[in-house]
Amino acid sequence: MTKVVGVRFRVAGKIYFFNPLKYHIKRGDHVIVETARGVEYGTVVSGVREVPDEKITQPLKPVIRIATKEDDKHEADNKEKEKDAFQICLKKIAKHGLQMKLIEAEYTFDNNKLLFYFTADGRIDFRELVKDLASVFRTRIELRQIGVRDETKILGGIGICGRALCCHSYLSEFAPVSIRMAKEQNLSLNPTKISGVCGRLMCCLKNEEETYEYLNKKLPNIGDSVSTFDGLKGEVQSVNVLRQLVKVLVDADDEKELREYKVQELKFRRRNKKDKMNVSEKELKELEKLEKEDLQGGKSKLDEG
Repeated sequence: MTKVVGVRFRVAGKIYFFNPLKYHIKRGDHVIVETARGVEYGTVVSGVREVPDEKITQPLKPVIRIATKEDDKHEADNKEKEKDAFQICLKKIAKHGLQMKLIEAEYTFDNNKLLFYFTADGRIDFRELVKDLASVFRTRIELRQIGVRDETKILGGIGICGRALCCHSYLSEFAPVSIRMAKEQNLSLNPTKISGVCGRLMCCLKNEEETYEYLNKKLPNIGDSVSTFDGLKGEVQSVNVLRQLVKVLVDADDEKELREYKVQELKFRRRNKKDKMNVSEKELKELEKLEKEDLQGGKSKLDEG
């Protein structure tokens, strides 16, 4: 076990571990650390704690210092400079006629590098743009193409749940999301209802996946034949996954009657089959496209290098 402190940086949302040394660091503090990009200013999101050695990438770099008032001012100055850099870069993109959407400008804390994040439909030849920007800012320039999920992570927003987007507020890494997760949770398979602000399948579909998989294993499929505790036989019409309730169309007194039972009050052999998705061919193709794009572009490009 090794003592570490978890630090997150403003644009790259992934959490990195550092050696706290002798410093008494708590959540919410700002610290100065050295990363692969140089000296950086980060926010502590998890105080000093012990982590298994196998979860740490060695060598573990130390915290240089807890941020001082001068460091805070320098970071604030960088943010103001980034606003100017953003506007200048927009004009240069227009000048070179490049089909790219600028998302964010970011200075490293030591001002040794200026990064520009952008999205585009395909590959962009921005070599002349980099030369142009380097002549203006007199520092190392890096243009990084990111995906739509990274764009949303940077810009933030409000989800359909009414809360701040998970990716912007706390989610450090993107997990692959599939249509099956939505189906497992009995959600509408309408693409507009299970897609996030970024246009990809919602990240929160992953949150309760394991719980729903566990609960669904206890339930019969719709259409299954079951026997009830009171001696009746019938066909499953619907299930309530969270409450573990099943509505069954039973034969009672020579009449069909819809009754609700607890799953433990039923006897059945669950068929291992995939239910047909109740969606149009157009919606299914759109869902499959979203899933494919999510699996191909799920890895964040923000924390590279």
